[in-house]
Amino acid sequence: MTTPADVYEVRDPELPGRLLSVERDALLPLLRARGDGDFALPVTACPGWTVRDVLAHCSAALSRVVESRYEKDVFSPAANQRDIDERAGWTNAQILDELERGMSGAGPVIAEAGGLLDAVALGEWVHAGDVRVALGEPGAYAGSGLPFALALLAQVTGARGHVPLHADLDDADEPVRLGDASGERPPARFIGDGPTLMRLYAGRPVQGVSYELAGVEAAELNIFGG
Repeated sequence: MTTPADVYEVRDPELPGRLLSVERDALLPLLRARGDGDFALPVTACPGWTVRDVLAHCSAALSRVVESRYEKDVFSPAANQRDIDERAGWTNAQILDELERGMSGAGPVIAEAGGLLDAVALGEWVHAGDVRVALGEPGAYAGSGLPFALALLAQVTGARGHVPLHADLDDADEPVRLGDASGERPPARFIGDGPTLMRLYAGRPVQGVSYELAGVEAAELNIFGG
């Protein structure tokens, strides 16, 4: 897995769509093989939500992107809950069908948005990891999508002028440079693996994982808030 350190601030408009496609092909067969009871399992990363709720939120968010439906409070906690509630009468299969359509169709729309929606694709990938944790599946925040997620994380954090960080990853051929490229602040340093880095930026638990972080507090890395 290679993520070039010297091109991280250049936006690749096709990257979000590639990440969604790779994750679609990995996640949907796994979910379709699960029984209905698994969809009722709690997702610890999203308190109060079940696996079904997280998937309904993800499918609704991508449908909004594909259809360009953005209310004033879109993607707020209240709007997200409304989307879930609107799907209360749907079967699990219907939610998965909507999710598959969204993961297939949102890429070109995100590409044309100039970066404004890049974090939506990244959030979908993170939620797929949340679901894997809830289902007891291996490879949460890892798998075939990880190289694309790391590259998109660099893209998103660079565009936002996030805290600069230089990551030496155990599972990457090249360092990953994240955040502000202006040089106004010395970059923080991370040593560890890619899934742990993604967990930190997503605000997910990293207890019991070995890594080194210097020059920044872990809470400062969270790009999704909360």
